Amino acid sequence: MKLQQLRYIWEVAHHDLNVSATAQSLYTSQPGISKQIRLLEDELGVEVFARSGKHLTRITPAGEKIIETAGEILRKVDSIKQVAQEFSNEKKGGLSVATTHTQARYSLPPIIQEFISKYPDVDLKMHQGAPSQIAEMAADGSVDFAITTEAMDMFTDLVMVPCYRWTHCILVPVHHALTQVQQPLRLQDIGQSPLVTYVSGFTGRSKLDDAFIREGIDPQIVFTAADADVIKTYVRLGFGVGIVAKMAYDPLLDKDLVAIDASHLFQPSVTHIGFRRGTFLRGYMYDFIEQFAPHLTRELVDEVVSRHSKADIDELFEHIELPFR
Repeated sequence: MKLQQLRYIWEVAHHDLNVSATAQSLYTSQPGISKQIRLLEDELGVEVFARSGKHLTRITPAGEKIIETAGEILRKVDSIKQVAQEFSNEKKGGLSVATTHTQARYSLPPIIQEFISKYPDVDLKMHQGAPSQIAEMAADGSVDFAITTEAMDMFTDLVMVPCYRWTHCILVPVHHALTQVQQPLRLQDIGQSPLVTYVSGFTGRSKLDDAFIREGIDPQIVFTAADADVIKTYVRLGFGVGIVAKMAYDPLLDKDLVAIDASHLFQPSVTHIGFRRGTFLRGYMYDFIEQFAPHLTRELVDEVVSRHSKADIDELFEHIELPFR
């Protein structure tokens, strides 16, 4: 059994069983991959993949377990490489981060700018996607860090560290009737208006749904998007009242819109940074975390890693006041 063979079955499984695409991504030949997979199956005495002719059709039950273990072995190998790199060149390596549009657009740019200035020899890769995709990428080792508000609790093998709290605001055009309503707004004031907000599962949308349910209001949601800029576009068109993350409102760029405080209407959301348990954190990885959330010192992150349940981690942060953005 060779590490190369384990790499091949892992990569084939994550390229939708497309051996040709796997070969291209690994800069090798399709016949070479097929041969090595066959040799591994012969050695193990079981099929990892079921076939129809020359085509792979599915992963066998035995293959599911073998590929899962192969992934764990490959991650351990990568950790060994990272340990060696940390001692040979502490400012050179790679870092991959997956995040949502809101974080990528509004929270991360100054952090990324500072990081690449400080660590020019670190190969930084950014990925944007849906919260569930992002959490899964961290869980299976495709990325080092996942930064998102939703879906992080779907994967129990992720270490989730709270970074900051944030709230939503109501967005309307300058002369909209809601700007004349006596403050603070009530949920009933916006409950009968057509609403433009986030897709379910994105950017604290669950907090909005919970608030309407508690008040017994059936909101008239006429448009949803994952991108706050799209939401603002449709608010400008008069399509409806917008509900977005407060950080998405820029007083200079959005002068034609009015942001109305909604922190009393919807519970605050918490953005987390998550990474797979057992990940070897390089020095610059600790630094990235602390740049993003200054209260997350190396010592505190190590303490989080040492705790083995969400309840234990929550207890650790009971007396830590998370910053608001």
